[in-house]
Amino acid sequence: MDATQTNKIYVAVGYDVLDGFQTLDWALKKWNSHPNISIIILHVKYNPSKDHVYTLLGKLPAKGACEEKLDCIRKYEQNIINKLLSKYIALCDKIPAETFEVERFDEPMQNLTLDLILGLGITKLVMGFSFMRPSIKSKDAMNGLFYVHQHKPDFCELFIICGGKQVSPRVKNGEITMEDDNGVKVAKMRDKMSFKDWLERMISDKTIDSNHKNSSRSPISSTYLEAHLEQNYIQEIENYLHELVSLNFEEGSFGQDNHDSFVTPIEPYFQKLQISDNKSAAEKFEILTDKLNEAYNTIQVKRKEEKDNLEKHAKAEWAIYICNRREEEVEYLKSEELTRKDELKKEVNAENEKINKIRMSVEESKQRLHSLKELQLELQNKLHVSKLKFSEFETKLEKVNAARNEMLMKIEELSRQRDIMNKWIMFIKEKNVTKISTKVIENECGLREYTKEDIILATHNFSEHLRLKSCENWSNVFRGYIDHSNAAIKMLDSTLGLSQQDFQAKLRSLGSIWHPHLVAVLGFCSEPKCLVLEYMHNGSLEDILLCKTRIRPISWQDRIRIAIEVCSGMGFLNAFKPRPIIHCHPSPSNILLDYNFVAKIKGFGLHGCNKECDVGLDMKAIGVLLLHLLTGRGNLVKVDKEAIFDEIGEEWPLDVAREVLGLAMRCMTMNCESNLEMSITRVMEELNEIKKKGW
Repeated sequence: MDATQTNKIYVAVGYDVLDGFQTLDWALKKWNSHPNISIIILHVKYNPSKDHVYTLLGKLPAKGACEEKLDCIRKYEQNIINKLLSKYIALCDKIPAETFEVERFDEPMQNLTLDLILGLGITKLVMGFSFMRPSIKSKDAMNGLFYVHQHKPDFCELFIICGGKQVSPRVKNGEITMEDDNGVKVAKMRDKMSFKDWLERMISDKTIDSNHKNSSRSPISSTYLEAHLEQNYIQEIENYLHELVSLNFEEGSFGQDNHDSFVTPIEPYFQKLQISDNKSAAEKFEILTDKLNEAYNTIQVKRKEEKDNLEKHAKAEWAIYICNRREEEVEYLKSEELTRKDELKKEVNAENEKINKIRMSVEESKQRLHSLKELQLELQNKLHVSKLKFSEFETKLEKVNAARNEMLMKIEELSRQRDIMNKWIMFIKEKNVTKISTKVIENECGLREYTKEDIILATHNFSEHLRLKSCENWSNVFRGYIDHSNAAIKMLDSTLGLSQQDFQAKLRSLGSIWHPHLVAVLGFCSEPKCLVLEYMHNGSLEDILLCKTRIRPISWQDRIRIAIEVCSGMGFLNAFKPRPIIHCHPSPSNILLDYNFVAKIKGFGLHGCNKECDVGLDMKAIGVLLLHLLTGRGNLVKVDKEAIFDEIGEEWPLDVAREVLGLAMRCMTMNCESNLEMSITRVMEELNEIKKKGW
């Protein structure tokens, strides 16, 4: 058996309200401290009889009432039972409780109780005295409880409650008693001796005494007489006695019946017979016969009177009962009508309150809506003013951002120029320091002359691993280390056939040229003929454009900056006095980049140009350089604008690429009449404008 079933406490109660409450209260007090218990209230439901109706006067015949009245009476009785059970449930308070109605037909109550214990598996049963009374007479209630106590299964604990106390059945000297825990008798019941048994015992006792006292009499005649009397009259007396008893004790209860004090009407006469022991049996029989006849006549008269009175009384009681029931029905209907009327009044009042609240809320909503409309108009005006101010602020912000970007570009350019100037100043300082210990050329070209040993030492005797490459081709330039710094040593081609005088003239020309975007000449060596140049860490622009594996790609902003720097150097050469210097080949291979990716031009002043060379050639070279920077490749046989846009992809903004391409095409067509005003300075200005737009 699981834990849930063992925690169920079954309480059997009857129709006695006081006994039921006392029994249930005892069970609640006993198991109140136990957790997880539930109370099951057992209540016997009797199948109603169609022949009789139970009223306040007892059981009355149902043939005198109509079906509607009978149904009303039964419903009223069921309502009383339901109210009683609800009171039992309410008494349990917070402890879980439920009712279990047991239908009973003609089976004895003690047998039905044992069937319930076995069928429901009841382990704890608390039973009150009133549970047995509706089915059997009160004289047998204790006997039924004792029967249940003796025949219950071992797994069931039975608790019998009488008057709110637990009692236990005891059998002493042939009588059943109910005792509490202190041994006090609460109720008792003797095995009642019938009048027939009592009479037989008395007559047999008297017969034995008479035989001992009157030995002279014939024992056969005496015994025959007494047996004949016993045979003829004892049964009749017993029947009369039961009829007399049935008139007053037909429907009894435990509180009214008292079997211990019951005395039959014949008993005094037998006592009188016992006292007069000296009389003969015939005299005794005569006395008994007279008294019996007298009792019989009295019984007949009383029975007739009682019968008439019972009929009258039953009719009167039935009328009173019908009136009382009708009065109760009317009172019940009246109370229900009053209750319904009060409920309707409450509902009407509640609905009126709701309507008033709704009206008030509607008025408040109207006022709130009006205020919200005013607030909406005010906010719309403020929003319009804010939009105007916002547009003004946007315009100002755009101007401020444009000025800021321009200022940042200027700052960047000035920072770059500052770095270049600082490096040049350091270079000049070092050059001035070493000028004291160097041999200066007589024509004062300003260049330091190095010996052959210096050049061999700097280049590790012209080691091949120090030879520099240009586009994967070996050049005649070596990397050297002179005067504690890196330098590029360019060996002059012997095929040029430069004489010593021409070489010195070139040196004088190079010594007078300096510009931040021109590769500086640091010195020379007469034998072998070579120039010591500024070392450019990032090589030529051609190497960077053609090499796809460089860690740092050149952005379109850097490419425009390189073009501007090349234009700056070319403009310086073209404006050189007394005679402009024409480079003729400002290609990506002749543009070197230092450690900071600053562009510088090489190859100027050594190769003399033809007399036909002019500034226009440098302008066309600038246009070609712009195409190189735009596409990233050098072999441009035919200019196809659509192909160029396909090649640049997403590296360039489309509008910037269009402007750079247009500028390159104008530089390459400088001889046209529409481009006569083009100059390197103009190109540099337009590149600066394009750079600003791109930012």
